[in-house]
Amino acid sequence: MLRRSENEIKIVLTRPLSLNGELEADYKAPNLIHRILSLFKNVRPGSDLTHFKLPPQFNVPKSHLQCYGETVYCNGSDMLRRCNQANNSLDRFMSVVAWSISTLRPLMFGVAPYNPILGETHHVSRATLNVLLEQISHHPPVSALHATDEEHDIELVWCHQCVPNFNGAWVETEVRGKRQLKLLSRGETYEMNSPNLLIKFLPLAGVDWTGNVTISCKENGLEAELRYGPKSFFGLRGSHRSVKGKVYETATKRTLFQLNGHWDRTVTAKDNNSGKSRVIYNADEVFSGLKTPVVNDLKGVRPTESAAVWSELSEAIMSQNWEKAKEAKNAVEGKQREVLRERELKGTPWVPQHFSVTYTKDGGWECSPIQQWVPPAPIVLPLS
Repeated sequence: MLRRSENEIKIVLTRPLSLNGELEADYKAPNLIHRILSLFKNVRPGSDLTHFKLPPQFNVPKSHLQCYGETVYCNGSDMLRRCNQANNSLDRFMSVVAWSISTLRPLMFGVAPYNPILGETHHVSRATLNVLLEQISHHPPVSALHATDEEHDIELVWCHQCVPNFNGAWVETEVRGKRQLKLLSRGETYEMNSPNLLIKFLPLAGVDWTGNVTISCKENGLEAELRYGPKSFFGLRGSHRSVKGKVYETATKRTLFQLNGHWDRTVTAKDNNSGKSRVIYNADEVFSGLKTPVVNDLKGVRPTESAAVWSELSEAIMSQNWEKAKEAKNAVEGKQREVLRERELKGTPWVPQHFSVTYTKDGGWECSPIQQWVPPAPIVLPLS
């Protein structure tokens, strides 16, 4: 935790989400299932939950923007850089598939990150990789990400809109929008979507990523289909966090590899020609030795930085001072409503600072970064 000066906002950074749920254990509210069901007692199945507000007892001390960013800059091995290293296009594609799997994080039942305010940003560097996120819409909630590694000719552009719906015994959040991974020196763009987040209350409580993900690259004519499976009705471990799928040629639909495994353990690829299998993803590499970001340049931290916007709330949650946490959360949300009212009175539209936005015919969002390269960040991830 850092202060700019006695009269300015604190900067509070917390350790990343881990595979074993240590963060969730620190902040989980008591009598969890009873408390959660009481929150939804007046919510009807099929309801839009984008306006739903969680009390701070159900928050982990970080924003959704920080969680998105962590999936890119915070891992034990640099799988992103590997995507551009292989000279063979098929090997590069398989590396991208493995990297895509590595971006999943085990969100925990009963706790959730903060909903970012409009204009909130998160800017972190890991070595030569610079990552910048911005909340470009509050209702509906839409987040944009731009990451570049100029030294290794890699660029990421994401645009995410989360649409949660309550179905009585569960909440399923559809993550709309696409992710682009560009290997600039190879002239290849890989497009992919995200799985949905399923939060089940009954009969067995839990959180899982579920649904289908497609990864495609027009330049090398390859595609992958991944199916993420939730825990079964009876909670059998074999189905929990499962990944199944295939890699095939776009033009001929000929399957090259069969994929099978679990994103919290290992995923193997079986060559359809030789019958041989190899491990393409190992969760131990991704989640081992995770570091907490640190402030490297205090003066360079934006007032819109997530770690600054939510610092009072994060500090209160970490000390389990729930009265202070409630006040801090109300203060942030109240200020946002006030700024919105002023903007509406003046007739001033909101314009994102780091992205240009277009709207698709089906009501979706597309984001383009304004800058070619993301500059180095004042917050960095230690490498050792």
